[in-house]
Order: sequence, then structure tokens, then C-alpha cells
Amino acid sequence: MEISEPPTLSAQLFELKTRHRELDAEISGLLENPFIDQLYLQRQKRQKLRIKENIGRIESMLIPDLDA
Repeated sequence: MEISEPPTLSAQLFELKTRHRELDAEISGLLENPFIDQLYLQRQKRQKLRIKENIGRIESMLIPDLDA
């Protein structure tokens, strides 16, 4: 049985950015429909926002600390 390494921050960042783009496309598609499920749309927008916040958090972790 293999023990797998946890994903690196760069890999997590790539996955989050990919998911963020997918949600953006899905939300755009939903908005084109005149009969939108508002609850589902809100959930997707919230999920997209959480992913965006996680992307920002990971990006800040990848920036090296500089001593002033």
C-alpha cells in the first residue's frame, strides 16, 4: 500500500483556479437561462467566492517573506 504525499501548494492552487473557472462558466450559463434556480445560483456564487478566498490565501503563502 502506497502512502501518497499531500498535494503541494502549487498543485492545490492549480486545482482551485481550474474549479473557479468552471464555476464562472457554469454561473454564466445559468444567467443566460430566463428561468434560473436562484438558490442554486447563490450556492454556486458562494462556492466561487470561497474558492477565490482560498486562492488568495495560498498565493500569499507562496510569496516568500522578506525581512525589511
